[in-house]
Amino acid sequence: MALDPKKYSHLLSETRDIINKVVKNNLGDGVLFSAGTDTSIIVYEAIKYRPDLPTLTIAFKQGDPKDAHYVKMMTEFLKLENQQTHIFGVEEALENVPKVVRALKTFDPMDVRNSMPIYIGLTCLKNMGLSKIFTGDGLDELFGYPWQFHLSEEELYKKQLDMWAEMRFSSVPLSKSLGMEVKQPYLDPEFMDWAKKLPMKVKINMYNNEKYSKWLLRKAYENVMPQKIVWRPKAPLETGTGTDALNAIFEEQYTNNEFVEKKKNIFEADSVQIRDKEHLLYYEAFRKIFDKPSKVFPDPNSDAKMCPKCKGYIKTKIQFCRICGAYPI
Repeated sequence: MALDPKKYSHLLSETRDIINKVVKNNLGDGVLFSAGTDTSIIVYEAIKYRPDLPTLTIAFKQGDPKDAHYVKMMTEFLKLENQQTHIFGVEEALENVPKVVRALKTFDPMDVRNSMPIYIGLTCLKNMGLSKIFTGDGLDELFGYPWQFHLSEEELYKKQLDMWAEMRFSSVPLSKSLGMEVKQPYLDPEFMDWAKKLPMKVKINMYNNEKYSKWLLRKAYENVMPQKIVWRPKAPLETGTGTDALNAIFEEQYTNNEFVEKKKNIFEADSVQIRDKEHLLYYEAFRKIFDKPSKVFPDPNSDAKMCPKCKGYIKTKIQFCRICGAYPI
């Protein structure tokens, strides 16, 4: 339902002011840049303080990275002089699987697949001599995901409360494993408190007959940034970087007979259910580094729940196993 501008116009300058403030208070010396709405707004504000801010985009060579077009647009619009793109291939991905698994202590395919370009990007930025890196973490959790659009306001608010209680971002352990720090303006307590109190109708609303999350932020920046950036639909990190192709590519790491045999042996020895060959690849790295999940994640207290798929214990209200990626549990 379209909102009367009188109902939100007073929030537009307030939105830009608070984002500018938290970016200034959490300045990084580089950016993992996807040119999505989240990181584009950060860069737009950050270059007011650091005009020569280095920005780095990650793309998977064997994939179909969707970010490239938007990155080019924002680079030209903001006249970014220190924008670089690092293109990595299958060998580099395989080389980094154990490093990502070790840092995250998980073999959840979605988590590892999404985190791979972050880890590789952070490594590149570290090699450039940078140590404090901007990320756009937190905005989707605070304003809502597209897959939640069907929920009523009451249902969505309850889901958000559960999500806020369990928010974790892989950029934090990944950066720590490299001796780096991520700067997350949207997770600044002042911004989080402000965002949590916003009415749902300015978080999710319509534009050109489509429903969008982060609606207020898009409205606040639609006259100062390119429309195609501001109203860019949500693209998961794996889609933007092209790492969604890893699932199919990692199928080639095992023959069908090898997969069936390994899957059977793992279930018999560890009681872990392996879903596909990508899952197997990550589990083998996890098992080599740590142990079986039931040993790595034992029952710490009565609030923990055992995942039926990996037998590790985890505390969760959102029914998601952060160990193996099973849902619902």
